[in-house]
Amino acid sequence: MTLSVQGYCDERFEGVKTVFETLLSEGADLGASFSATWQGETVVDLWGGYLDENKTRPWQEDTIVNVYSTTKTMSFLCALLLADRGELDFDAPVARYWPEFAAAGKGDVLVWHLMNHAAGLSGMDERLQGDELYDWERVTQLLAQQAPWWPPGSASGYHALTQGYLIGEVVRRITGQSLGQFFAEQIAGPLNADFFIGVPDSEFHRIGNLIPPPDGAVLGQGAVTDSIPYKTFASPRTAALDSHTDGWRRAEIPAANGHSNARAVAKIHSALANGGRVGDVQL
Repeated sequence: MTLSVQGYCDERFEGVKTVFETLLSEGADLGASFSATWQGETVVDLWGGYLDENKTRPWQEDTIVNVYSTTKTMSFLCALLLADRGELDFDAPVARYWPEFAAAGKGDVLVWHLMNHAAGLSGMDERLQGDELYDWERVTQLLAQQAPWWPPGSASGYHALTQGYLIGEVVRRITGQSLGQFFAEQIAGPLNADFFIGVPDSEFHRIGNLIPPPDGAVLGQGAVTDSIPYKTFASPRTAALDSHTDGWRRAEIPAANGHSNARAVAKIHSALANGGRVGDVQL
């Protein structure tokens, strides 16, 4: 069965649609969505292909998928919104908002260090796996107790999973809400954007499962085992198939487990390009 690409494309961007159709027809992508805005207006909103390798389930207009590190940008938006309201200072010590974080010599770690992957906490000393990542209190307590792996602010190193917990706990200390709750009420809700950090069970039926990479394709593979790159991806360790589980979907992992589609991602990001305004909504 062959499916055509569906959706809307402004005639000025027909080339985008052509490329999208080619990626699907040639098998570079099995199924996908793509959206773009220009000066606050949607100019491309396309979807097509399939949700399964057997090509029996068409990609739908309302399909959502795990968007992994795109979730980080939503965590950033939560922090930016609090800063815009005067409730968060990026130049302040993290410990101003999260006193326990000052342990192990981290009293001078600044909020911008968290935002810039420069806090020296790109992974965890204690090896966590599987559903241990879903225990917010445990993960944030361990991060608060841990010493940095390098002098904070001296360099940036990708905080693949930990950044979401770090920013999220600052948001929680300021607002009393989890980052997922704050995001839903203050950003996704007002914008009517189909993006979840912690998916309600009622939306599980719309999720398209990630098709995992070939065996052995693991982030950090080949790195020296006592190196920072290796330790970053060794703990917390996740596998592609984790994203198929109910526990992963329900959890809040604000650096990695947001679920959405291109339409919602483009809509939310357009706020950054338009002074916080999307349509009639001002963040």
